[in-house]
Amino acid sequence: MAMEEKIETAILNLQKNNMGGYFVENPEELLALISTLIRKGEKIGCGDSVTLEETGVFHYLRNGPFLFYDKHRAGLTSDEKRALYLKNFDADTFITGTNAVTADGKLFNIDGNGSRAAPMLYGPKQVIVVVGTNKLVDTVKDAVSRARQIAAPLDAKRLKKDTPCVKLGKCIDCRHKHRICNDFVLITGQLVKDRIKVIFINGDYGF
Repeated sequence: MAMEEKIETAILNLQKNNMGGYFVENPEELLALISTLIRKGEKIGCGDSVTLEETGVFHYLRNGPFLFYDKHRAGLTSDEKRALYLKNFDADTFITGTNAVTADGKLFNIDGNGSRAAPMLYGPKQVIVVVGTNKLVDTVKDAVSRARQIAAPLDAKRLKKDTPCVKLGKCIDCRHKHRICNDFVLITGQLVKDRIKVIFINGDYGF
């Protein structure tokens, strides 16, 4: 199946699962779309995401007319970060990436402490998920494999963790004290229609 057809199928299935689905070609189109989905003065939370950094979303939020709960602000203490994580539950919009989207319209994520996955599940009025087409997979099994064997080792390396996957380049289901693969979360649908909106961006973004 061609990528265009895969994306169309995934968007249709996201809609069947009560989630919104969009496709953009580049970061410029992405930011233009996001600007129509969030309003001036909104409280905006975010998950840890290389995709949002690469596409300029974080820059847009930092410089826009929003109350942005920026977890990447320099000098934050662990207590200050925790306070931001809790504020995310009361955000108007939570923006994040995801580890994988399946062709049948499901989202899969692995989280270290739940601070990204938890607001996706409950709290914010709207969740915007930005995902490169490199993360579109066929099945949930493929999504789990992608998250564990591709995303997690790269993310652990980015975070400078001393876990086996950093050294080996693959997951061995370790029990290391710095393990980041603690929460395995599959979102199969939404009770509130279009609360979660998934935006596919053409190309390889994030892990």
